Amino acid sequence: MSDSVSEISESKTRALISVVEQHLSPNPSRILVVGCGTGQEAGTLARHYPNSYTIGIDIGRQFALDHPGARPARLLIMDAQKLAFRDGSFDFVYSFHALEHMPDAEQALAEMSRVLAPGGAFCVGTPNKKRLIGYLGSDTSWRNKLAWNLADYSCRLRGRWENIYGAHAGYYADELLLRCQLHFGAAQAVSDDYYSAVYASQRRLFGLLALAPALKERILPCVYVVGRKCPHLGEGSERRADLEQVCGRTEEAEDAG
Repeated sequence: MSDSVSEISESKTRALISVVEQHLSPNPSRILVVGCGTGQEAGTLARHYPNSYTIGIDIGRQFALDHPGARPARLLIMDAQKLAFRDGSFDFVYSFHALEHMPDAEQALAEMSRVLAPGGAFCVGTPNKKRLIGYLGSDTSWRNKLAWNLADYSCRLRGRWENIYGAHAGYYADELLLRCQLHFGAAQAVSDDYYSAVYASQRRLFGLLALAPALKERILPCVYVVGRKCPHLGEGSERRADLEQVCGRTEEAEDAG
């Protein structure tokens, strides 16, 4: 990874950390980064919280783990759908643009919740399924950005704009929020805060977008949710029933759109 790409990735992670701290004021001692990729984000978190013990996990199919670059974080090959940690092992769980790649995202969220201690903080981000254009802020060439957007529109036109088909679709903002509420308990959307932090010099533009929320939800390329795990969550059967209702509502919204 080049120095410029590394700096961009680190600046985005630090912006998201600032949003988490703004809303949750965490002081974590045990951090888990789910879907860590090369490990850069895990390293950034570990250096930001030097007194914490940080672990990054990834299935290891798409990225080579950069152990030196992630120090002092520890990186492991592991399936997010079958986390090899005890219940309540961490007090901060972080997952940035990984959930949409997982075959069973609900199981991954359930596992994140399981290993998060009651009262622990979490942060989850995915692509915005309603976006018109994506990848503009990605650390890649314009040729790749164009190719990826064309691939996205091809999936839409073929009726395959779903993560389960391998599309980089992500989630609707309300859908991700509701799923996090079901799995963790307390959750809030922070996409606006994140983009205001990343593009601080463009805050006037975000102020104008606030006047047109329907347009804004089409422009922001990603959605982010933070929150804490409530000590008393519903039983698995209750949450599954709630989840089916959420899926039904999001499918209806998609058909209406």
